[in-house]
Amino acid sequence: MKRFSFNQATAPNWPTPDLIAGCVAAGVGTVGLWREQTQAYGLANTVRALRAAELAVSSLCRGGFFDRADWFDDNRRALDEAAALGAPVLVLVCGGLPAGSRDLPAARAYVADAIAMLAPAAIEHGVTLAIEPLHPMFAADRCVISTLGQALDIAEDHPVGAVGVMVDTYHVWWDDQVYQHLQRAGPRIAGFQLADWATPLPAGVLTGRVLPGGGRIDLARLWAAVDEAGYTGPVEVEIFNEQLWARDGAAILADTIAAYESVRLDPHRLSFG
Repeated sequence: MKRFSFNQATAPNWPTPDLIAGCVAAGVGTVGLWREQTQAYGLANTVRALRAAELAVSSLCRGGFFDRADWFDDNRRALDEAAALGAPVLVLVCGGLPAGSRDLPAARAYVADAIAMLAPAAIEHGVTLAIEPLHPMFAADRCVISTLGQALDIAEDHPVGAVGVMVDTYHVWWDDQVYQHLQRAGPRIAGFQLADWATPLPAGVLTGRVLPGGGRIDLARLWAAVDEAGYTGPVEVEIFNEQLWARDGAAILADTIAAYESVRLDPHRLSFG
């Protein structure tokens, strides 16, 4: 449990103060937060509650969306929020194609330029910008960065502490180059998230994740590869699933911990070579 982090997206209807109290009661020491819930409860209130509970924050989600007109100001605010919360990582979902555009290479180049503009502020705040590649089915409307290799091509133009990558199993498991990219990433792995791939996928693909061990991804092998790359930080469980969301927050947390433990204790997890 030392590395386990409960991502707020797994129980988005659980109010922030209740989530914090629930994590303390369950012996969870780290949480991954989302900006929407933090703003709803209030940044200052969230900071006070975290400090009182002695909870650490593994990441703040999310910045990015560079296809929006206000991306620069919004990302600067996100960095301010991350620093206030003590979050070492701001997760970037980089945004889709601009309206009316079909030029994917140009959109990716624009993302690289935008991150270069934000990197000095990230260094100043002591927060790592973690580029999260999303599955290619989201390239048009959510994230033009689709592979870990594409994310690393951008990150490697900056100091390790300024720009890194977020490895989310749901988004990278399909890539036949992912293990080579993980070795390449090394210290640029700023965070690691566990989620499994349900089959058949529901109509809303965004909410097609299931708890670790409930789907088709070789999570044990991916986790072992991330560890072999040198990552020793928190392991977040982040699940978008409407059936799960409909349940009580404490019950979601209990099942999430059990699913995490089942993958952590998988004897095949140490077999990656």
